[in-house]
Amino acid sequence: MTDNVSLVSGVALRYASALLDLAEEQGVTADVERDLAKFEGLLNESTDLDRLVKSPAFSAEEQLGALTALLAKAGISGLAANFVKLTAKNRRLFVLPGMIKGFKALLAEKRGEETAEVVSATPLSDEHVAALKEALSASRGKSVNIAASVDPALIGGLVVKVGSRMIDTSLRTKLNSLKFAMKEVG
Repeated sequence: MTDNVSLVSGVALRYASALLDLAEEQGVTADVERDLAKFEGLLNESTDLDRLVKSPAFSAEEQLGALTALLAKAGISGLAANFVKLTAKNRRLFVLPGMIKGFKALLAEKRGEETAEVVSATPLSDEHVAALKEALSASRGKSVNIAASVDPALIGGLVVKVGSRMIDTSLRTKLNSLKFAMKEVG
């Protein structure tokens, strides 16, 4: 098992594995992958959706009703939509982000790919993503996918995590190191 797969919780991994098995059985793996990526994008963009997914204050019925409407509006259907609804019915919706991560990690492992989590202070251009993907693929000796996110607190630079290895070139880290070094001198 690769590092990316081992970082996912047991419950999330069991659901993700079952979903991948079903998707392969039905021949809809690409559709499920696309729809889960679309849902993950919605989850990352909306604090209200994130709250709905993670908060135990909402009943299963409330979560299911809201998600059913959202999935239909977003054009997410089939196995992926049924999976999201099942997690709501089973009161496991709060684990859904981990399930999606697990699904992607298992699928990447089957394809012989690896995923690099890249955090930058500002969104990366397509050219930067392509260059980073090429450099990481060359250094790892296998195809590397980029999962990019933005954290303005980094100020500048990147934090790249591939498997258990992390490279932090962020300006925030460099400034913190400088501040620490100055305290040692003074």
